[in-house]
Amino acid sequence: MAAVAAVIRVLIVDDDALVRAGLSMMLGGAADLEIVGEAEDGTQVLGAIDAHRPDVVLMDIRMPRMDGLAALRLVCARPAAPAVVMLTTFDVDEHVLTALRDGAAGFLVKDTPPTEILRAIRLVAAGDAMLSPTVTRKLLDFMAADGAAAVSALALKRLAELTDREREVAVAVGRGSSNSEVAAELYMSIATVKAHVSRLLSKLDLDNRVQIALLVHDAGLSAGAR
Repeated sequence: MAAVAAVIRVLIVDDDALVRAGLSMMLGGAADLEIVGEAEDGTQVLGAIDAHRPDVVLMDIRMPRMDGLAALRLVCARPAAPAVVMLTTFDVDEHVLTALRDGAAGFLVKDTPPTEILRAIRLVAAGDAMLSPTVTRKLLDFMAADGAAAVSALALKRLAELTDREREVAVAVGRGSSNSEVAAELYMSIATVKAHVSRLLSKLDLDNRVQIALLVHDAGLSAGAR
């Protein structure tokens, strides 16, 4: 008998009850997803994670009492933290950039089509790329003014610790490529790409591949982004 695919456990965090209900209804019909819980603001996130053990957290950036950015830092400080996808009403802004630097696996605009939300959840649950090339390009355009010489020099110094092959993988990840796209581009297996990405995260002391992309941009090596 074929093995049953694991169900992705999702926690929704938003202060708007209508948004929570809408997301629950939208995602509840997917056979491979289960909405295991909800929270109204950042103060409830850690308790909800302990209670429901989600694989992915969908969390609003702007909330009362404790916003999503502060809650994200608490979540990412934990060992074996779930992947966190930030929800926002804006396409790309400084709060999104802060969230990605602090460990978010990606972000979604609240009016994103349901199929894209489902795809994003599946991608981050699998540890693959969350940001599409289009979103990556917008993000890097927003960050253009952030490329000061000191930031660039520090990023280049960190990337200098990598082997040539690891640096090639890092630059490909920086363009928003998925594991399968990196494998095709660099003529290696997907398993080898995953191993390289794991080593990159360990060597560079980063939480996820989005942070690899940000570091590559800071170093000025992402000019080939699609």
